[in-house]
Amino acid sequence: MENDKKKKNCWEVMKCGRELGGENADELGICPVAKADDHDGINDGKCGGRICWYIAGSLCGGQVQGTFVKKFLNCLKCPFYLQVSEEEGRFFISIPDDEKECDSE
Repeated sequence: MENDKKKKNCWEVMKCGRELGGENADELGICPVAKADDHDGINDGKCGGRICWYIAGSLCGGQVQGTFVKKFLNCLKCPFYLQVSEEEGRFFISIPDDEKECDSE
């Protein structure tokens, strides 16, 4: 089934509920990853959903993370980062080189 093969965004895998309309968004705020319009489509994700490690201020493990440089070593061990890397294979983008528009609904 095609839906079973759909690549998931970090908020779907990590189940933080901090995406737009997520169960924790009102109480805890929306994660910058879910609002990262300029990263839409990278690694086939919605907004920054499949390049969360690159986005400053992401909310991982219930805590606000810092800049890419400060958090990336932790991200290299993250199960979601490893999943995206494996799914994308040789097309994996760990650091984007161009900006795109998010097709927000």
